[in-house]
Amino acid sequence: MPRTIVAWSMNSSATPSRSLEVIIDPVTTRYTEALFGLATAQGVVDQIRADVEKVTNEVSDETVCAWLFDARIPQEDRRAKLDEVTGDCHPVMRNFIGLLFDKNREVVLKDLGAAFRLKWLSSRGAVEGHVESALALGANEISELSAAIGARLGKEVMLENRINSDLVGGVRVFVDNRLIDYSVKGRLAGLRRKMMESELPALNS
Repeated sequence: MPRTIVAWSMNSSATPSRSLEVIIDPVTTRYTEALFGLATAQGVVDQIRADVEKVTNEVSDETVCAWLFDARIPQEDRRAKLDEVTGDCHPVMRNFIGLLFDKNREVVLKDLGAAFRLKWLSSRGAVEGHVESALALGANEISELSAAIGARLGKEVMLENRINSDLVGGVRVFVDNRLIDYSVKGRLAGLRRKMMESELPALNS
């Protein structure tokens, strides 16, 4: 089974190209699908999603991560430490973590957050992206923009606002492997291309 790769890139004339790639291995994908399926069957997807985020935040700490996945430390000690964090989690989540330790698959917890969110988005027919603006956008503005682009793409769109001081005005949206440029600079660039591509009228002698 191939790995699931979630990747996106961003290009700007003011900054070098940047990319972020998350590679989800087949084992993590398989366990995530099982967890999501069980949560769906019991109608507790939102609760499990919150629990997964909580565990992900804990595991993302470098010190915790190094200790939790250190095979030299007895498993019962590592498991007991994580139990302190997940004590108020839903039983489905606690049982899932227990299963991972029983199967010596606790490493799945490293990418569980990304894998579960990907599965959750897929189940909703949704995509994530971000909108760049010179100034922070309000919640209503982001919501309206998400709805407009969602109607254009035929998908639910979830946008995160990021500040880009290089933008003169307008916004740029990166979503579903696309760039939708509503910035002043983008519109000027589009106008410039049209002018360069159009034929010049012949001069009458």
